[in-house]
Amino acid sequence: MDRLEHIFRLQHELDQKIAIKRDLNDITFEEWMQKDCLAIISELSELIEEVNFKWWKNPKPLNMQRIHEELVDVMHFFVSMCNKASLTPEDLYKGYLAKNIENVERQDGKSKKQGYF
Repeated sequence: MDRLEHIFRLQHELDQKIAIKRDLNDITFEEWMQKDCLAIISELSELIEEVNFKWWKNPKPLNMQRIHEELVDVMHFFVSMCNKASLTPEDLYKGYLAKNIENVERQDGKSKKQGYF
């Protein structure tokens, strides 16, 4: 099994377990997306605390293990959202490739959209 497919499957199983344990089966798609967005914001807030964003304080040494943990936490909720939106690993991969081409073209001044070179 592809690693990304494995991650998506594991996240689906975890989400089902949480929904049953926490009695969340009646939550709408829209509410799940809101909850997952808020969870990602929360995890990103924890991540930014790890990378010395407070310019008014003395910086602390970076803890790469904590940074990695927070990035994985963000991924958990992102993958959960993909699953709920029926975005498969293959769909995500294809979408990423298309967007990457567009972003490279923007940086190379080849974009048809205004505001890029």
